[in-house]
Amino acid sequence: MSFNSIPVVNLSDFVNGTDASKRHFVNELGKAFEDVGFVAVKGHGVPQELIDAYYDVVQKFFALPTETKRKYEIPELAGQRGYTSFGKEHAKGSDAPDLKEFWQMGQIVEGEDMPAEHYPDNVRVAELPQFYDLGIQLFKSFETSGRHLLQAIGIYLEICEFYFDRHVHNGNSILRAIHYPPITEEPKNALRAEQHEDINLITLLVGASADGLQLLNRLNIWIDITAPEGSIVVNVGDMLQRLTNNKLKSTTHRVINPPKEKWDTSRFSIPFFMHPRSEMPLSCLPGCVTERHPLAYQPITAGDYLNERLIEIGLRKA
Repeated sequence: MSFNSIPVVNLSDFVNGTDASKRHFVNELGKAFEDVGFVAVKGHGVPQELIDAYYDVVQKFFALPTETKRKYEIPELAGQRGYTSFGKEHAKGSDAPDLKEFWQMGQIVEGEDMPAEHYPDNVRVAELPQFYDLGIQLFKSFETSGRHLLQAIGIYLEICEFYFDRHVHNGNSILRAIHYPPITEEPKNALRAEQHEDINLITLLVGASADGLQLLNRLNIWIDITAPEGSIVVNVGDMLQRLTNNKLKSTTHRVINPPKEKWDTSRFSIPFFMHPRSEMPLSCLPGCVTERHPLAYQPITAGDYLNERLIEIGLRKA
Protein backbone atom coordinates (compact mmCIF):
# COMPACT_ATOMS: atom_id res chain seq x y z
CA MET A 1 0.00 0.00 0.00
CA SER A 2 1.36 3.43 -0.95
CA PHE A 3 0.31 6.69 0.64
CA ASN A 4 0.86 10.40 0.06
CA SER A 5 -0.54 11.82 3.31
CA ILE A 6 -0.97 10.75 6.92
CA PRO A 7 -4.34 9.90 8.52
CA VAL A 8 -5.97 12.23 11.04
CA VAL A 9 -7.63 11.04 14.26
CA ASN A 10 -9.11 12.78 17.31
CA LEU A 11 -7.87 11.52 20.69
CA SER A 12 -10.84 13.14 22.42
CA ASP A 13 -13.02 10.46 20.79
CA PHE A 14 -11.11 7.89 22.85
CA VAL A 15 -10.73 9.79 26.11
CA ASN A 16 -14.13 11.53 26.28
CA GLY A 17 -16.30 9.76 23.70
CA THR A 18 -18.89 7.01 23.66
CA ASP A 19 -18.09 3.32 23.44
CA ALA A 20 -18.71 3.52 19.71
CA SER A 21 -16.41 6.51 19.19
CA LYS A 22 -13.76 4.84 21.34
CA ARG A 23 -13.88 1.69 19.18
CA HIS A 24 -13.72 3.81 16.04
CA PHE A 25 -10.65 5.66 17.31
CA VAL A 26 -8.89 2.40 18.24
CA ASN A 27 -9.48 0.96 14.76
CA GLU A 28 -8.41 4.13 12.96
CA LEU A 29 -5.25 4.55 15.02
CA GLY A 30 -4.30 0.88 14.74
CA LYS A 31 -4.86 0.81 10.98
CA ALA A 32 -2.80 3.99 10.55
CA PHE A 33 0.07 2.52 12.56
CA GLU A 34 -0.08 -0.69 10.51
CA ASP A 35 -0.30 0.97 7.10
CA VAL A 36 1.62 4.23 7.51
CA GLY A 37 3.32 4.32 10.90
CA PHE A 38 2.39 8.01 11.26
CA VAL A 39 -0.81 9.80 12.24
CA ALA A 40 -1.91 13.37 12.97
CA VAL A 41 -3.75 13.63 16.28
CA LYS A 42 -6.30 16.31 17.09
CA GLY A 43 -7.88 16.71 20.53
CA HIS A 44 -4.58 15.58 22.07
CA GLY A 45 -4.96 17.53 25.32
CA VAL A 46 -1.59 19.31 25.25
CA PRO A 47 -2.41 23.02 25.88
CA GLN A 48 -1.44 25.28 23.00
CA GLU A 49 -0.43 28.06 25.37
CA LEU A 50 2.06 25.68 27.01
CA ILE A 51 3.47 24.67 23.63
CA ASP A 52 3.82 28.34 22.63
CA ALA A 53 5.51 29.27 25.91
CA TYR A 54 8.00 26.42 25.61
CA TYR A 55 8.78 27.26 21.98
CA ASP A 56 9.53 30.82 23.08
CA VAL A 57 11.99 29.81 25.79
CA VAL A 58 13.59 27.19 23.51
CA GLN A 59 14.40 29.88 20.96
CA LYS A 60 15.84 32.06 23.72
CA PHE A 61 18.07 29.20 24.88
CA PHE A 62 19.49 28.44 21.43
CA ALA A 63 20.10 32.17 20.89
CA LEU A 64 22.52 32.19 23.85
CA PRO A 65 26.25 32.38 23.03
CA THR A 66 27.83 29.03 22.19
CA GLU A 67 30.16 29.20 25.20
CA THR A 68 27.13 29.68 27.46
CA LYS A 69 25.25 26.71 26.00
CA ARG A 70 28.32 24.48 26.31
CA LYS A 71 28.30 25.02 30.07
CA TYR A 72 25.30 22.69 30.01
CA GLU A 73 26.85 19.95 27.85
CA ILE A 74 27.70 16.88 29.96
CA PRO A 75 29.39 14.25 27.74
CA GLU A 76 29.07 11.40 30.24
CA LEU A 77 25.26 11.67 30.03
CA ALA A 78 25.38 10.66 26.31
CA GLY A 79 23.06 13.50 25.31
CA GLN A 80 20.25 12.20 27.52
CA ARG A 81 20.17 15.36 29.65
CA GLY A 82 21.13 18.94 28.96
CA TYR A 83 22.74 20.35 25.82
CA THR A 84 24.27 18.51 22.85
CA SER A 85 26.24 20.75 20.54
CA PHE A 86 26.04 20.99 16.76
CA GLY A 87 27.18 17.98 14.73
CA LYS A 88 27.39 15.41 17.55
CA GLU A 89 24.56 13.05 16.52
CA HIS A 90 24.23 11.07 13.30
CA ALA A 91 21.66 8.62 12.02
CA LYS A 92 22.23 4.88 12.36
CA GLY A 93 24.32 3.75 9.39
CA SER A 94 25.43 7.27 8.46
CA ASP A 95 28.80 8.89 9.15
CA ALA A 96 27.61 12.41 8.30
CA PRO A 97 26.51 14.32 11.44
CA ASP A 98 23.06 15.88 11.41
CA LEU A 99 22.92 19.67 11.04
CA LYS A 100 21.44 20.32 14.47
CA GLU A 101 21.99 21.03 18.15
CA PHE A 102 19.54 19.97 20.82
CA TRP A 103 18.47 20.00 24.47
CA GLN A 104 17.01 17.05 26.36
CA MET A 105 15.23 16.57 29.65
CA GLY A 106 14.06 13.26 31.10
CA GLN A 107 11.63 11.71 33.52
CA ILE A 108 10.69 13.42 36.76
CA VAL A 109 10.47 10.28 38.88
CA GLU A 110 7.52 10.03 41.26
CA GLY A 111 7.20 7.71 44.25
CA GLU A 112 10.20 5.41 43.81
CA ASP A 113 13.96 5.30 43.36
CA MET A 114 15.25 4.68 39.84
CA PRO A 115 18.77 3.75 38.67
CA ALA A 116 20.89 6.89 38.38
CA GLU A 117 22.58 5.62 35.21
CA HIS A 118 19.18 5.63 33.45
CA TYR A 119 17.61 8.57 35.29
CA PRO A 120 20.23 11.27 35.88
CA ASP A 121 19.08 14.64 37.21
CA ASN A 122 17.76 17.14 34.72
CA VAL A 123 19.90 20.19 33.99
CA ARG A 124 18.80 23.71 34.90
CA VAL A 125 19.78 26.79 32.88
CA ALA A 126 20.69 29.67 35.17
CA GLU A 127 20.06 32.24 32.45
CA LEU A 128 16.50 30.96 31.80
CA PRO A 129 14.92 29.61 35.01
CA GLN A 130 11.53 29.18 33.32
CA PHE A 131 13.07 26.69 30.84
CA TYR A 132 13.03 23.92 33.45
CA ASP A 133 9.54 24.57 34.82
CA LEU A 134 7.90 24.80 31.40
CA GLY A 135 9.75 21.68 30.29
CA ILE A 136 8.38 19.68 33.21
CA GLN A 137 4.83 20.82 32.44
CA LEU A 138 5.14 19.95 28.75
CA PHE A 139 6.81 16.60 29.53
CA LYS A 140 3.93 15.53 31.80
CA SER A 141 1.28 16.74 29.36
CA PHE A 142 2.87 14.77 26.51
CA GLU A 143 3.17 11.74 28.79
CA THR A 144 -0.55 11.81 29.56
CA SER A 145 -1.49 11.97 25.88
CA GLY A 146 0.99 9.25 25.03
CA ARG A 147 -0.41 6.96 27.70
CA HIS A 148 -3.91 7.32 26.22
CA LEU A 149 -2.57 6.50 22.75
CA LEU A 150 -0.84 3.38 24.07
CA GLN A 151 -4.04 2.33 25.83
CA ALA A 152 -5.79 2.45 22.46
CA ILE A 153 -2.99 0.37 20.94
CA GLY A 154 -3.35 -2.16 23.77
CA ILE A 155 -7.00 -2.63 22.78
CA TYR A 156 -6.12 -2.83 19.08
CA LEU A 157 -3.53 -5.54 19.75
CA GLU A 158 -6.10 -7.44 21.86
CA ILE A 159 -3.82 -7.64 24.87
CA CYS A 160 -5.19 -5.23 27.49
CA GLU A 161 -6.14 -1.57 27.44
CA PHE A 162 -3.75 -0.91 30.31
CA TYR A 163 -0.91 -3.23 29.21
CA PHE A 164 1.52 -0.37 28.66
CA ASP A 165 0.61 1.66 31.78
CA ARG A 166 2.96 -0.08 34.21
CA HIS A 167 5.76 -0.09 31.64
CA VAL A 168 5.60 3.66 30.96
CA HIS A 169 4.99 4.75 34.57
CA ASN A 170 8.24 6.50 35.47
CA GLY A 171 9.42 5.41 32.03
CA ASN A 172 12.69 6.57 30.52
CA SER A 173 11.02 9.13 28.21
CA ILE A 174 12.76 12.17 26.73
CA LEU A 175 11.58 15.67 25.81
CA ARG A 176 13.90 17.04 23.15
CA ALA A 177 14.13 20.60 21.80
CA ILE A 178 15.98 20.77 18.46
CA HIS A 179 17.51 23.74 16.69
CA TYR A 180 18.53 23.39 13.06
CA PRO A 181 20.65 26.55 12.57
CA PRO A 182 20.91 28.56 9.35
CA ILE A 183 23.06 26.83 6.72
CA THR A 184 26.18 28.89 6.03
CA GLU A 185 27.91 26.75 3.38
CA GLU A 186 27.14 23.95 0.96
CA PRO A 187 26.43 20.86 3.10
CA LYS A 188 28.67 17.88 2.31
CA ASN A 189 26.35 14.86 2.21
CA ALA A 190 24.53 16.12 5.30
CA LEU A 191 20.87 16.82 6.04
CA ARG A 192 19.31 18.59 8.96
CA ALA A 193 18.32 15.06 10.04
CA GLU A 194 19.35 12.09 7.91
CA GLN A 195 16.83 9.32 7.27
CA HIS A 196 16.20 7.25 10.38
CA GLU A 197 13.65 5.47 12.52
CA ASP A 198 12.96 6.43 16.13
CA ILE A 199 14.17 4.17 18.94
CA ASN A 200 11.25 4.38 21.38
CA LEU A 201 7.63 3.18 21.63
CA ILE A 202 5.94 6.25 20.11
CA THR A 203 7.02 9.81 19.33
CA LEU A 204 4.75 12.83 19.77
CA LEU A 205 5.80 15.90 17.79
CA VAL A 206 4.29 19.37 17.97
CA GLY A 207 4.35 21.37 14.75
CA ALA A 208 7.83 22.39 13.73
CA SER A 209 8.64 26.02 12.95
CA ALA A 210 9.39 25.33 9.27
CA ASP A 211 8.79 22.73 6.59
CA GLY A 212 11.17 19.86 5.98
CA LEU A 213 9.84 16.70 7.69
CA GLN A 214 9.36 13.85 5.20
CA LEU A 215 8.57 10.15 5.41
CA LEU A 216 9.26 7.30 3.01
CA ASN A 217 6.15 5.58 1.66
CA ARG A 218 5.78 2.00 0.44
CA LEU A 219 6.79 2.97 -3.10
CA ASN A 220 10.07 4.36 -1.72
CA ILE A 221 8.90 7.89 -2.45
CA TRP A 222 9.59 10.69 0.02
CA ILE A 223 6.47 12.67 0.91
CA ASP A 224 6.08 15.84 2.96
CA ILE A 225 4.34 15.40 6.31
CA THR A 226 1.56 17.91 6.77
CA ALA A 227 -0.91 17.98 9.64
CA PRO A 228 -3.94 20.12 10.54
CA GLU A 229 -3.18 23.22 12.58
CA GLY A 230 -3.20 22.48 16.29
CA SER A 231 -2.60 18.75 15.86
CA ILE A 232 0.46 16.75 16.81
CA VAL A 233 2.21 14.15 14.66
CA VAL A 234 2.62 10.74 16.28
CA ASN A 235 4.70 7.88 14.92
CA VAL A 236 5.64 4.33 15.84
CA GLY A 237 9.17 3.76 17.13
CA ASP A 238 11.39 0.71 16.74
CA MET A 239 10.57 -0.62 20.23
CA LEU A 240 6.85 -0.85 19.39
CA GLN A 241 7.59 -2.32 15.97
CA ARG A 242 9.83 -4.92 17.62
CA LEU A 243 7.26 -5.71 20.33
CA THR A 244 4.57 -6.28 17.68
CA ASN A 245 6.81 -8.37 15.39
CA ASN A 246 6.55 -5.71 12.63
CA LYS A 247 2.74 -5.51 12.76
CA LEU A 248 2.99 -1.79 13.60
CA LYS A 249 5.41 0.09 11.36
CA SER A 250 8.36 2.26 12.42
CA THR A 251 8.53 4.31 9.24
CA THR A 252 11.72 5.89 7.92
CA HIS A 253 11.69 9.71 8.05
CA ARG A 254 14.07 12.65 7.72
CA VAL A 255 14.34 16.44 7.85
CA ILE A 256 15.59 17.84 4.55
CA ASN A 257 17.52 21.05 4.07
CA PRO A 258 15.54 24.10 2.96
CA PRO A 259 15.91 25.57 -0.54
CA LYS A 260 18.99 27.75 -0.88
CA GLU A 261 17.01 30.98 -0.66
CA LYS A 262 15.96 29.93 2.87
CA TRP A 263 19.36 28.80 4.14
CA ASP A 264 19.47 31.84 6.43
CA THR A 265 16.47 30.58 8.46
CA SER A 266 16.44 28.39 11.57
CA ARG A 267 14.11 25.47 12.21
CA PHE A 268 12.91 24.45 15.68
CA SER A 269 11.22 21.19 16.60
CA ILE A 270 10.00 19.64 19.89
CA PRO A 271 9.52 15.86 19.88
CA PHE A 272 8.61 13.77 22.92
CA PHE A 273 10.13 10.29 22.76
CA MET A 274 7.99 7.98 24.87
CA HIS A 275 10.14 5.22 26.32
CA PRO A 276 9.19 2.44 28.71
CA ARG A 277 11.07 1.54 31.86
CA SER A 278 14.44 0.01 31.08
CA GLU A 279 13.50 -3.41 32.44
CA MET A 280 10.54 -3.82 30.04
CA PRO A 281 11.05 -6.92 27.88
CA LEU A 282 10.72 -6.28 24.15
CA SER A 283 10.00 -9.93 23.37
CA CYS A 284 7.50 -10.14 20.50
CA LEU A 285 3.91 -10.44 21.67
CA PRO A 286 2.67 -14.01 21.10
CA GLY A 287 -0.43 -12.79 19.28
CA CYS A 288 1.75 -11.06 16.69
CA VAL A 289 3.76 -14.19 15.83
CA THR A 290 2.07 -16.45 13.26
CA GLU A 291 3.02 -18.91 10.53
CA ARG A 292 2.67 -16.07 8.02
CA HIS A 293 4.63 -13.70 10.28
CA PRO A 294 7.29 -15.80 12.03
CA LEU A 295 9.33 -14.46 14.93
CA ALA A 296 11.54 -11.64 13.63
CA TYR A 297 13.44 -10.57 16.77
CA GLN A 298 15.27 -12.13 19.68
CA PRO A 299 14.38 -11.05 23.25
CA ILE A 300 16.03 -7.92 24.67
CA THR A 301 15.13 -5.39 27.34
CA ALA A 302 14.25 -1.79 26.50
CA GLY A 303 17.31 -0.55 28.41
CA ASP A 304 19.75 -2.79 26.54
CA TYR A 305 18.16 -1.90 23.22
CA LEU A 306 18.39 1.83 23.96
CA ASN A 307 22.05 1.48 24.89
CA GLU A 308 22.79 -0.31 21.60
CA ARG A 309 21.10 2.44 19.61
CA LEU A 310 22.82 5.30 21.46
CA ILE A 311 26.15 3.72 20.49
CA GLU A 312 25.03 3.38 16.87
CA ILE A 313 24.07 7.07 16.58
CA GLY A 314 27.27 8.33 18.17
CA LEU A 315 26.01 9.59 21.52
CA ARG A 316 27.55 6.83 23.65
CA LYS A 317 30.87 5.01 23.35
CA ALA A 318 30.86 1.22 23.08
